[in-house]
Amino acid sequence: MKFGQFRLVTVLATSGIALAACAPAGEHARQVAAASQEGDRLTVGTVQREIRTGMSGADVASVLGAPNIVTTDTKRRETWVYDRIASQQAYSNSAGGANVLFLGAVSRAGAAQTSQRTLTVIINFDETSKVRDFSYRSSSF
Repeated sequence: MKFGQFRLVTVLATSGIALAACAPAGEHARQVAAASQEGDRLTVGTVQREIRTGMSGADVASVLGAPNIVTTDTKRRETWVYDRIASQQAYSNSAGGANVLFLGAVSRAGAAQTSQRTLTVIINFDETSKVRDFSYRSSSF
């Protein structure tokens, strides 16, 4: 490859990379929203779908994992409490353009999101260690 061809390929590759870095704000917003939905987390839907009266503690633990708090009452019945608090910040930003080729032709786009969620699940067991009843409380802001 001659030096002139090499420079042309380098300029085209550099401008392609620079232009690829430019994403519209809508794309950044989609990336931020996708990031906020990622992860395996305890949800109200999981509790509503999976937890039933009569379940064993082992079944509850396989669905929800280990509880944060375990207490017993005077009749030696256990109560399991799942208390989850999540704060999440997602930010997507890019700047790009043909700054090297055309001075000043740079654009910026970005999106940010901050959210907090709480979920408290209380599961009461009977004397035979089966789910007697359960309740939950959720907030999102």
